[in-house]
Amino acid sequence: MKITLFLWRVRTSSIAFAITRMAFDRIFLRKVHGLSFYKLLGTGTGESFTPRDADLRQWALLVVGSESALSTVRNSQVVKGWNRRAVESASFELETLSSHGQWAKYEPFPAGDLVNSAAHQGPVAAITRARIKWSKNFTFWRAVPPVIEALEDAPGLIAAIGIGEAPIGLQGTFSIWRDAKSLRNFAYKSAAHNQAIASTKEIGWYSEELFARFAVLSASGSVNGIDVSHKAD
Repeated sequence: MKITLFLWRVRTSSIAFAITRMAFDRIFLRKVHGLSFYKLLGTGTGESFTPRDADLRQWALLVVGSESALSTVRNSQVVKGWNRRAVESASFELETLSSHGQWAKYEPFPAGDLVNSAAHQGPVAAITRARIKWSKNFTFWRAVPPVIEALEDAPGLIAAIGIGEAPIGLQGTFSIWRDAKSLRNFAYKSAAHNQAIASTKEIGWYSEELFARFAVLSASGSVNGIDVSHKAD
């Protein structure tokens, strides 16, 4: 299985176009043979995971499937239409290093073909996604700022954005890192992140959660002005 994430930033005048495409692009995606999972996503700054973070100018599409299915998506009028409207765009070809948890009661990221994922050299990406219990939203929001501050200052971070299917309740992040060690250091050595993990277990913020790591096989374009281009040797 192959994994691709597309990101597009549009002009303010194209926000209505973007919202419409979020509603109607799924009609095309449902019909793509060999596509096992897809999500049309809004994005945000990820600073508080509240509705005020929403970035109505930046949108994302995550697709998982066979090489043929992803080729169909890449060459479709859907993606070409987004590319024509975009003032900034990026795409990432990913391979799963590890994945734990579920997304909409589904395990979307199958194991990759890397024989020794621990030996992977080069950039990695991470996707986190959680369904937050409605009764826990306010305690969750209060806990977010220290973690985001630690993330922004983390050595080896290239770029990070918030992603989600809805402004409230369905929250996630997509981040790109210089190497696997940088991501591991943040995940396991950051005091703020470790406290958040402990609170997750103690308070029970989530009714569903997922954390996945990926090798970045190739990347092109930029994210919020940051060049993310990469091609594996």
